[in-house]
This record gives sequence, structure tokens and C-alpha cells, in this order.
Amino acid sequence: MLIVSLAIRDLFRDRFFLICNTAILVGVLVPLLLLFGVKNGVYTALLEEMLADPASLQIDTAGNTTFTEADVAPIRDWPGVAFVTPKVRSQFDYVNVRATEGRRLAAALMIPSGAGDPTLPAGVTLASDRLVVSSGLARQLNLSEGAPLQLITQAEDRPRQLVLEAQVAHVLPEQALSGRAVLAPFEVLDLIEAFYDAYSLPDHGIDGTKPLEQRVPRYGGVRVYAEHLEELAGLQARLEERLGVATLARTREVEGLLGLGRNLTLALGLTAALASVGLGAALGFAFWSDVARKKGVLASIALVGVPGRSLMLFPMVQAMITGLMGLVLSWMGYQLAGRIAQNLFGGGLPDGAALTLITPGQTMGIGVSVMALLLCVSAIAGWSVQRIDPATVLREVT
Repeated sequence: MLIVSLAIRDLFRDRFFLICNTAILVGVLVPLLLLFGVKNGVYTALLEEMLADPASLQIDTAGNTTFTEADVAPIRDWPGVAFVTPKVRSQFDYVNVRATEGRRLAAALMIPSGAGDPTLPAGVTLASDRLVVSSGLARQLNLSEGAPLQLITQAEDRPRQLVLEAQVAHVLPEQALSGRAVLAPFEVLDLIEAFYDAYSLPDHGIDGTKPLEQRVPRYGGVRVYAEHLEELAGLQARLEERLGVATLARTREVEGLLGLGRNLTLALGLTAALASVGLGAALGFAFWSDVARKKGVLASIALVGVPGRSLMLFPMVQAMITGLMGLVLSWMGYQLAGRIAQNLFGGGLPDGAALTLITPGQTMGIGVSVMALLLCVSAIAGWSVQRIDPATVLREVT
């Protein structure tokens, strides 16, 4: 279109106007981009650090209570629940562990687990003879993946201890599970509890005072994982109401971090809104004054037959070009400032975490918002162009 070509030529001929408006954009956008990037980077780093520990999503019933499968089964279908497993009584969830060929014994906590447990890495499966151990236990007993091990009960009053042979399916990293612990299917813990309850275990050559077939399964508690941090508090409250027991979870820490994220977003949103008002006003007056300064030129263009609606595009085209240049320069300025900030302050973040972070989707959203703001303020100047009376303007000029 003719008017687009004329607007572009005029903009680059009058470079001072372009440079001033671009400088205004860069001066406002670079600090905002840096603040937004730091907020995203720091909050994401803290969030990922919390999510790296699966216990952040865990809810445990406190103390020893008695539940049946009928009590636990409905919980598995609740929305927001990622994993549920029953627990045995706390006095029976410790065993001695040793490497099959070793002599050193180490007391370890037995934790019920299974498919879907966030603590287990993808692809790792458990079985009665394939268990997962913590890095602390593996380090103490010199265990590695595939190594054979033995679980030995601690009942001093029994003539024979229960010894279970198994293999290390995986060694968890330190951040996934601290201390000395073994993850096993609930059936393994249930078997150990039956031993402590003096039931006969003929498959293991142990005679007890009660036949195993008379045993009625009872759970000493449950361990539940939420799918997302945002669902932890609500799930904990619902679980306490459903089971009528107290629970343990990192709800306060999680809510504190989520609250920090919300407050930072609110503060940044308020800052961005105020900056947008100032930026829109500054550029709006700039485009308006430029149109007023070029009334004679625009009136001449109107006289050659260009309609008012097309003339309205004159300041809008110039605003779009100014916006594109401002966005490119602002992004370059943000990248430079981000690298400087990373070198100065990035050492306090977890390894590999970026101090500033803006995703491609957020970048596109920022760009669209800036262009929309410029089009709106330039459209006001364009509206004034439509009201130009060429004859009147040219008489005033002559």
C-alpha cells in the first residue's frame, strides 16, 4: 500500500523521532524484563529444588491407627492423588540389612512402595525380591545395583529370625531419600509384621503361635502423595477428615513457597501495569505530536485521493516498526543484563539454575502485549489524522 510505504520512508528519514521513541521503549522494557526474568528464575529454582525431594508431596498418617482396605481403597480414586500405600505399625518397620556376602549389619527403615511412587525413578519396578535402597544405606554396606542383600528381623525373643533374600534393583540419589532406608512392596512389610505378631510362616520355616490363614490384614497407617504442590494442603485436610487422624506433611513449607510466588507475581504485575500506563502515555503523546507536526504533509497526501481510513495507518505503521525495533533492542539488553546478574548473584542458586528465565511463550506474550499497547496509542493519533481537513490545513500553511 502507498500509505505504508510513505510511513516507512518518513520514519527512517526523520530518525530522531524513531530513536527517541525506541529509547523510551528500551528504557522501560529492559528493567521490566530483568525483574520478570529474575522472578521466574529464582522461583523456578526454588520450586525445582522442592520438587526434587519427593517428600514435599508426601502425606503420612501420624502414630499407629488401624485401617482396613475398605478405608484406604476410596482414597486411591480421589482427584489429585498420585500414589497411595498402606503402612504397617511403626514398631515393625525396621529391619537389619546386610550384603549377602558381608558381615556388617545396618538398621534400616522399611518403606512401603510400588508402581506410581514418586520416589521411584521411571522404569524401576519393585518385587518381593527386588528392592530399592537409599544412598546412605548403600554407602554404609557397599551396595550397588544388582547386589544381593538380606533383610533380617530384630526379634530377640524368637528362636529363629526371619531372613529375606533380595537384590538391589536401584540405589536412590541422596536428594530423593535420606538416611538408611529400603523401599519394598507392602507385602514384604506385611510379612515382617506377621512374623512379629507370632504367626507361623511355613514358607520360611518359622513356627508361630497362630496360623497365618487366620490373620486379618490391618494397616497401621497410610502414605499418600499429591500430584501437585498446589493440591497438598487440600488433600491433607480431606485425608484427616476422612480417616479422623492427624497427618504429617510439609504443607507449611509448600504453602510458603507458593505464597511467595503469588506475591511476586502480584507485585510484578502491579509494576508492569504502572509502567505500561506511563509508557503508553509517553508514546501516545509522542505519536500525537508527530502527527500534529506533519499535518501539512498528511493533508497533501489526502488531496491526492488517499482516504482518511488509510491515512490512519500512517502513525500505526510507524508505531509497529518502532515497537519491533524496541523489542529487539530490549531483548538484547535483557540478555546482557541477565548474564551480568548471573555472574554476580547466580552463585546462591542450586547448581545449574538460571537466575533469569523467560520462556518462549512468555516472550511471545510480552511481544504481543507491547505491540498491542503501541497500536492502541497510535490509533488515537491515527484518529486525529482522519479529522484533518486538507483545505483548512493547506490554507494555514500558506
